[in-house]
Amino acid sequence: MQPHVQKWGNSLGIRIPLSLAQKIGLKEGTPVDLEASDDAIIIRRKRYSLEQLLSQVTPDNLHGEVDTGTLVGREIW
Repeated sequence: MQPHVQKWGNSLGIRIPLSLAQKIGLKEGTPVDLEASDDAIIIRRKRYSLEQLLSQVTPDNLHGEVDTGTLVGREIW
């Protein structure tokens, strides 16, 4: 397959062959970073660390306990 740049709305797009996407774990909705380097465009899967995610937790977006219903079986809380 020879991908070509196509107009998609007000943007440009390139279809990524499924075999290439699977090779690096890309799926629909996967967040990516784009970088321009000389005459190349580099697409990298966005990776998050636990520290990055936890740094975004604030008292304003921290939720309380969630009731999951009555006990079933021998759960001990």
